[in-house]
Amino acid sequence: MPFAPLHLDTPLLQTAPGYSASGKPLWLKLDALQPSGSFKLRGVGRLCQHEVENGAREIFCASGGNAGIAAAYAGRALGVPVTIVVPETTAADVRQTIAATGANVLVHGSVFDEANAHAVELARSRKATYVHPFDHPLLWDGHATLIDEVVAKGAKFDCVVTSVGGGGLLAGIVEGLKRNGLSDVPVIAVETEGAASLHASLKANERITLPAITSIANSLGARQVAQHVFDLPKHYPIESVLVSDADAVAACLKFADAQRILVEPACGAALAVADVHAGLLQRFDNPLIEVCGGIGVSLEKLKAWKEKFL
Repeated sequence: MPFAPLHLDTPLLQTAPGYSASGKPLWLKLDALQPSGSFKLRGVGRLCQHEVENGAREIFCASGGNAGIAAAYAGRALGVPVTIVVPETTAADVRQTIAATGANVLVHGSVFDEANAHAVELARSRKATYVHPFDHPLLWDGHATLIDEVVAKGAKFDCVVTSVGGGGLLAGIVEGLKRNGLSDVPVIAVETEGAASLHASLKANERITLPAITSIANSLGARQVAQHVFDLPKHYPIESVLVSDADAVAACLKFADAQRILVEPACGAALAVADVHAGLLQRFDNPLIEVCGGIGVSLEKLKAWKEKFL
């Protein structure tokens, strides 16, 4: 018998038109309220369940943080041991949160790519299962459930705004729109300057690897997007935009005051669009913003970011 989904059907709120410079009422899909703290549980949970149903007895995953805690949560729920390999850039408190959720945490490499290669090799050597944090069709299928939920609630929206790291969330949103007959609804894909691998790739017309991630939004820190994600704008209405770290932090603070929910700058990037790129939203009536969440945030961090950037 298949497992029940691990993720929650998260709340959907609509702001007053005056909330942002866009002057539009904004639908907010609150995936910051998932048990793992971010949208990642949708896809990672779906993939982990599939692997366990097919005989997996041990799972390895590489992550900067959010996929790691989602995999840790899934492993605990499914009763299988999980090892998360994080790069040195993953903050100590994030490592502790992953470990407290029940996973074994290993630190390897200075960037995600190195941590990921190590996780793949460890899984191979132990004949265990490797779960990719953003590049797998079942992940995208899991993330697509957020669109299913919005549609099921009867909410009318005419664009989707989402942050982009490796692109798993973007791929899932597109999948969700397609399977709900909404293939004409555009997606605004948001990255911070310094973590903009999709934007740079689209500009160069080839999938490139960033030399480094220099943004505070290190959850968006995939130096290269998945091939599938790079190909999506060729077939689907996707617009790539950038915001600054300061923009993302300002949006996090504004959102915390308005909704009493903390999100990390990787999520703040999407929230910032309605102020920073207000003109971009003028052709829409009811934008939907995926509030993807993230565990790499605290009151103390928000205060420090405010002092640094604002």
